[in-house]
Amino acid sequence: TASDGTELHGWWIQGSSGRVLVWYHGNAGNIVDRLDNARLFVQRLGVDIVLIDYRGYGLSQGKPDERGLYLDGVAIYDTVVARGARPEDIVLFGRSLGGAVAVEVALRRPAGALVLESAFRSVPALAREHYWFVPSALIRTKLDTESRIHRVQLPKLFLYSDRDEIVPLDHGLTLFARAKDPKRFHVIEGAGHNNTYLVGGEPYLAMWEGFLKATRVGP
Repeated sequence: TASDGTELHGWWIQGSSGRVLVWYHGNAGNIVDRLDNARLFVQRLGVDIVLIDYRGYGLSQGKPDERGLYLDGVAIYDTVVARGARPEDIVLFGRSLGGAVAVEVALRRPAGALVLESAFRSVPALAREHYWFVPSALIRTKLDTESRIHRVQLPKLFLYSDRDEIVPLDHGLTLFARAKDPKRFHVIEGAGHNNTYLVGGEPYLAMWEGFLKATRVGP
């Protein structure tokens, strides 16, 4: 339950490694659409997956807005810690729109690492890519990761596709350049916006494995 009383729905899928991947999903669909990807991560990476729909998505209550998404992100994190996860074992995973939510949580709460996949710089910056004729001042939702990423102290992994039809690779390169060390960047060759885990193959999974190993704290 978020701090404003909005009830959220989702799953905690058990893994075997002791690491917990708190997954902040993108705009399209709901958590059901991420199950194939989640299954692969649990089987290959051994992580627990916490996959919760934001307000207005799936079975969750309410209507989405920027403030509400941030409240949801923090509520999901707090529930994970309240149920026994150590902050250092938590990996914040933000995909597309979820990148802005994951960064907000990373600035408010301790965690072990941050992974951004196909995250955009901001809504106005993305709108200029697709709707160049719309003035930025008219776009009320900002979800501005570009102005905040430099404040995140966690180890960071950036995953971006070179054929993304929605979020251009340049968005990832810009965020990476603004981020502080430690950080890693991986290009998923041949992938679009929604098929990263399918097209990425062994190099994609190996990057995940290496990053999780490098950021593990304790046994």
